[in-house]
Amino acid sequence: MSCNCGSVVKDERFLLIDKILEQNNRDEAMLIQILEQVQHELGYLPEDVQSYLAEAIGIPLSTIYGVVTFYSLFTTEPIGKYIINVCMGTACYVKGARDILAEFEKQLDVRVGGTTEDAKFTLRACRCLGACGLAPVLNVNGKVFGRLSTEDVRKIIDQFE
Repeated sequence: MSCNCGSVVKDERFLLIDKILEQNNRDEAMLIQILEQVQHELGYLPEDVQSYLAEAIGIPLSTIYGVVTFYSLFTTEPIGKYIINVCMGTACYVKGARDILAEFEKQLDVRVGGTTEDAKFTLRACRCLGACGLAPVLNVNGKVFGRLSTEDVRKIIDQFE
């Protein structure tokens, strides 16, 4: 059974969402898993998708929105193919992470939290990557780079271009 969801036109995204909902029995208890699967397929969770899910599961939109905004693994904006997380924890900050982050902003022409126009890179600052001995450190889609300087920024970008 598919959600009517008012005047929403069924595009391919919503057909895909219906399949995910059916696999999870439209069960509110499976909300995080449903959101993870939808985000995996679509890349992010825009407002129209959140509304569709709320109506299809039969829960308030505020519940969906609350979960999406609480957990850092969810995003409401499109993200790049490569996510650069620059650690801004104490050890990394003291050893120059702020300068490295600024160099990424300059070379990618994007602000922290943003995605490049070609949707290739998303630049983020995070609190700690747990690799203080390698400070300053960052990761790109889970690949760790440590003991960095601003001169390393171009080399890292080039690896993913």
